[in-house]
Order: sequence, then C-alpha cells, then structure tokens
Amino acid sequence: MTQLAAASNLAELSKLPATRLHPLVGDKKGKLSLDVKHPYRLLIEPDHPQLPLKEDGGLDWAKVTKVKIIEITDTH
Repeated sequence: MTQLAAASNLAELSKLPATRLHPLVGDKKGKLSLDVKHPYRLLIEPDHPQLPLKEDGGLDWAKVTKVKIIEITDTH
C-alpha cells in the first residue's frame, strides 16, 4: 500500500518488481492486479472520467494517476 500511495502513476509502480503489476483478462478485463502477499492480489482499476489511452488504444500507464481499489483476492 505504501508503494501504491508513493507512486505518481502506474508506469512508475510497474517498475517495482515486487508488485508484478499486470492487466487482467476475461471477466476482469479493465482491472489490474498487483501482488500483496502470496496468494493474494490487490485488484485496482483506473479512476479517471475518461481513460488515458495511447494511440494504439492501450491504456497509457504513465497518465494513470488515480486508481480505485476493487478488492484483495486470490485470483488463481
């Protein structure tokens, strides 16, 4: 939680190996997962009125500066 609060954007947070930040697929598409303590993950989603997207349509992690915490869960 400290790392999440200290990061200025998702791109910065993704550079921390311990977080293993990655997008989810399937019924959780649009959400992202980061490690808390095995096997638990923190599920988050960007909290912007309009998602910051790159030209290719992907999420621009450098422009995601606010997230909403969805849940802590075992995603496996």
